Amino acid sequence: WKIERSISWLFGYRRLTVRYERKGNHFLAFLRLAAALTCYKKLAKLTT
Repeated sequence: WKIERSISWLFGYRRLTVRYERKGNHFLAFLRLAAALTCYKKLAKLTT
C-alpha cells in the first residue's frame, strides 16, 4: 500500500506520466525532482 501510494504521488506529475524525454537520464532527473518535491510537501505539512 505504501509503495503504490508513493508511485501514484510521483506519477501525479504530468511530465512523468507522459514521457517527453528521449534520454533515460532526463527522465531519471525529473523522477528525482518529483520525489524531492513530494518529500518536501509531506514534511512541510507535518511541521505546520
